[in-house]
Amino acid sequence: MQSVRRPLQRTGPNSVRVCPTPLRRLGFRPIPPSQKAAELFKYHENRGRVTELVSGAVNAYHKGTAPLVRVLLRTGVTPNTLTTVGALLIGLSAIAYGYGHMHWGGGLLLASGIIDTLDGSVARLGHRTTKWGAFYDSTLDRMGDGALFIGLASWMIYARDIQLRELSIIACMLGILSSLLVSYMRARAESLGMDCTVGIAQRAERILGLGLTTIVFGSNWHAVPITVVLTLLTALSLITVGQRFAHVRRQANAADIT
Repeated sequence: MQSVRRPLQRTGPNSVRVCPTPLRRLGFRPIPPSQKAAELFKYHENRGRVTELVSGAVNAYHKGTAPLVRVLLRTGVTPNTLTTVGALLIGLSAIAYGYGHMHWGGGLLLASGIIDTLDGSVARLGHRTTKWGAFYDSTLDRMGDGALFIGLASWMIYARDIQLRELSIIACMLGILSSLLVSYMRARAESLGMDCTVGIAQRAERILGLGLTTIVFGSNWHAVPITVVLTLLTALSLITVGQRFAHVRRQANAADIT
């Protein structure tokens, strides 16, 4: 018997096309074109981020710290307390860098980064997210970023055995500017109702890159490894600024057209 092809069904003049019965039995469901486009856009947007490239390591890290988060929740430690401890650690890291104690500075910097992830986890899992907490955390993060680069730059000004002194100091100055811009652009875009989480280098990459470099190499080899990483992270941060400019402009233009 010759099979008869059944036409695609419509539920209304403006509705989406409904899959034929055999496909629906296989579990396929129709996806509105607008939703499909949004999902594809979100996929390609997130795929460009450095943190998405190491999502497996990030998930493993969160699973590893889950027991510690549960302990903090049981003991009643607040997210704001963790935020304050993290800010103090990065402040001590900046002081250690300023006095040339690179290994200590790197260790304290990585410790502050761990605390910075714990306060967010405690806030979410403990249902303690507040507007004040978000403001407090963001403000102290920006203070810590500035202190970090100032500490490194102050050491590079007076240290004797630095081969690329001028480049290092310029990288620190641009690093302060780009780190503040990356954060401000996201905050401003979100205040206007737009998303701005794109970018190949954000705060986590800066902490990890500088922390590991200074722990492993210290000030050896005329501080060339520190200069290279500083320059690279600053360049990536400036690229992130450009990415966020373009991303927000596309959203704003689309909103103005509609």
